Amino acid sequence: MMKLRNKIAFIALSFGMLTFTACEEDGYGDYDAGGTATQAMNGEWYITITDEASGEVQVENALHKTYDSNGRLFITDRLGTGFTGWWLESALDADLSNLTFTATDEMNFADESAVTITEGKIIKNGGRSTSGVVVDSIYFKAVFDYEPTQTLIYAGHKRTGFEEDEH
Repeated sequence: MMKLRNKIAFIALSFGMLTFTACEEDGYGDYDAGGTATQAMNGEWYITITDEASGEVQVENALHKTYDSNGRLFITDRLGTGFTGWWLESALDADLSNLTFTATDEMNFADESAVTITEGKIIKNGGRSTSGVVVDSIYFKAVFDYEPTQTLIYAGHKRTGFEEDEH
């Protein structure tokens, strides 16, 4: 009988210590993981690039990323040391209230050209992935200073991360 009480007491004491230890803050009580200023517009996108005048597809399913850098929205198709699309890496002027973005003669860090982006928008639940999952969509037009008469249309959908949707 005494051994059973000792075992129960030991189990209760162990449980109590684990509970107490697990609840300690260890200095993280005030930590706020928070988010970024452009969080609603950030993500990875599969984008097809089309010449507006001819309708000819220039690049299909290029992986692009939109991300926050010091409160400013950026877009890139850089993947490691190479690029997956039309060599685009630029800051954008974002309007978070309606998920739109533009850029006027902004530095394109991919090749040191200048790019103007118009009609940029992210549409929540406005697209479908390859497997049919409802996802956000992205759309914009871009003109690069080295080819000022060519307008490229960028249109695509957000990456799901599911294997069946990878390109």
